[in-house]
Amino acid sequence: MRDLVGSDDAPGFWLDDPLHRAFLARDAGRQLDVFARSLRATGGFHVLGLKGEPLADTVQELHTTTRMVHSFALGHLAGHPGCEALVDQGMRYLASHHHDHDHGGYSWAMDGDKIADGRKLAYGHVFVLLAGSSAKAVGHPDADRLIDDATAVLDRHFWEEGPGLFCDEFNRDFTPFSTYRGMNANMHGVEALLAAFEATGRAGYLERAGRILDFFLRRMAVAHGFRVPEHYGADWSVDRGYAGDPMFRPAGTTPGHSFEWARLLLQYWDLAGRVEDGSVALARAITERALADGWDAARGGIFYTLGWDGLPDVKARYWWPVTEALGVLAALIKLERRESDEVWYRRIWRFAAAHFVDPAGGWYPELGDTGQPSAAQFKGKPDIYHALQAELFPLAAGLSRAGADLQSVRVLAKA
Repeated sequence: MRDLVGSDDAPGFWLDDPLHRAFLARDAGRQLDVFARSLRATGGFHVLGLKGEPLADTVQELHTTTRMVHSFALGHLAGHPGCEALVDQGMRYLASHHHDHDHGGYSWAMDGDKIADGRKLAYGHVFVLLAGSSAKAVGHPDADRLIDDATAVLDRHFWEEGPGLFCDEFNRDFTPFSTYRGMNANMHGVEALLAAFEATGRAGYLERAGRILDFFLRRMAVAHGFRVPEHYGADWSVDRGYAGDPMFRPAGTTPGHSFEWARLLLQYWDLAGRVEDGSVALARAITERALADGWDAARGGIFYTLGWDGLPDVKARYWWPVTEALGVLAALIKLERRESDEVWYRRIWRFAAAHFVDPAGGWYPELGDTGQPSAAQFKGKPDIYHALQAELFPLAAGLSRAGADLQSVRVLAKA
């Protein structure tokens, strides 16, 4: 697999190399084939084991449902057969199960027909908006209804007009249970808002994305050495002492999120007209800081979290920070062919191909100390979303209009 990712002797840039582009297309197709096994006969999706087999767990979380819709919509745009069935399944399940017919909004987790976790989380609701936007890109008949409903819930309950940011969490009936404010929901909020703008043309989505980016990148990242603090109080002041869930709300800063933020800033800049406002330089500074801080020079891979001194805190190596580094590096290379970006792009792809990519399809989610797949934190292969985008975004011609690019090129049709 490592030999097939691209040739070290290839001149220029791997984005132009037919061998590398063929690898990306083939592996994206393998991923879609494996995750197509997620279809559950009773509705929704199975979680898959390391061999791609459905696991017995019956709990389905909102981000899983919505990311499957988004991912298989991208697969359909790229020309991979059979993706429509998974988009349809996810859209039906959002309406029939996650949607809370009593209180509005979307429940975080379902177990069969029962609500396993009824919390209303901004993180989940922005993914509902993303799913609706991606479904609209493939012409799904229920997409507009989902976009409008998700937008109304986000407007009514989560958007704070003063700071121009999303708050985080409520009980099932939208009564508050915390004053926590977080970066992660807002980052994926930008992702969803940009997708909604591309799908609908409504300028309000783009304006909100810009406000969120201004706060977290032009204010917070610049003030913190181009690292992005994760956690905040109700007044949106940084909470340096916060140490919540070590997986989903880790203390400190997270290099993988810096890569995502930088790519989203470039996407926003592109959609907003490529105004000379320092966005490209800022995205590059954030990316380069995260590479310098996060790359594990001894073992390869990217550390999960950093302390406030910028030194590694949680040294676990997961797949998704690697995929996000690849995504932003591909975007930077499309803008300006710098040799230093290509060195990083090849280095990270070689590591990913050797350690994370399963030749049978799908990526292993974490590595142990020896560099072999581990199951300390994740169960099976929990996600197609990160790795699929890492392979499809470089194949698309533009920075932001990946859907249109993929539809015109149909990059997987001949893979």
